[in-house]
Amino acid sequence: MAGAFIACNPDRPGIWLCRQPGAGRCDTPDWLTGYEADTLSKLGPVRQQEYRTSRWLIRQALGCASGLSPDQCQPVDGRPVASVLPPGWRLSLSHSKGLAAVAAGRDRLGIDIEPHERRANWRGVVRRWFTPAEQAWLLAADDPLSFLRVWTLKEAWLKATERGIAGNLQTLEVLPGFELFGDQADGGWHATSFLIESFIVTLVYRSTVSTNPDATPELTMLMPPEDFQLVPARARTTRCERLLQTVIHCKP
Repeated sequence: MAGAFIACNPDRPGIWLCRQPGAGRCDTPDWLTGYEADTLSKLGPVRQQEYRTSRWLIRQALGCASGLSPDQCQPVDGRPVASVLPPGWRLSLSHSKGLAAVAAGRDRLGIDIEPHERRANWRGVVRRWFTPAEQAWLLAADDPLSFLRVWTLKEAWLKATERGIAGNLQTLEVLPGFELFGDQADGGWHATSFLIESFIVTLVYRSTVSTNPDATPELTMLMPPEDFQLVPARARTTRCERLLQTVIHCKP
């Protein structure tokens, strides 16, 4: 994946990723809002670099999605779920172990990333929080990577539908073959997953535009400069494998 800074397909959302730079300048970028600068000042050094990276990436994503320069773009204060400039864009942010991901689109969406080598007590999570059908096939498969793929789908779904984990993990059911059933009756829901370097990246989004159901959202890897200048960034090459592109059916 490599190329110039270009606007994405308006019919479906885009995904932008970047690796967090190593230790470098620790000043406050002058393009942060007052709220963002105040938030940054309250964080420790590690979280500060993560915060700078994610806010830089949000503006790059908005710029690429809208065709504007990133210095003309701004998310809402607080949890960055929408744009202020330019208006009308939905946003979702995820970060893990030095990788940040932002999705931007016109309709509801949610993104989640997980390192694919994660080996938590996934069987206990499945037994306690997943549906009986999910428990049956995941425990029989005994494959932690399948669990992580399901987990990122559920996390992205909850972000897209604006709900927390508590009591809601079963609102998206993942059956064998990754056939998906959600509790939203408005239709037009889709899911896509990638294996990118050492991470699973999953996006759940709603699109009512009639388009090729196999069309994958654009995915771009960027590299922020150490001083986090807000100039249009160029994409860099990365290893990427598509794991899933499918519709989410409404539960009967």
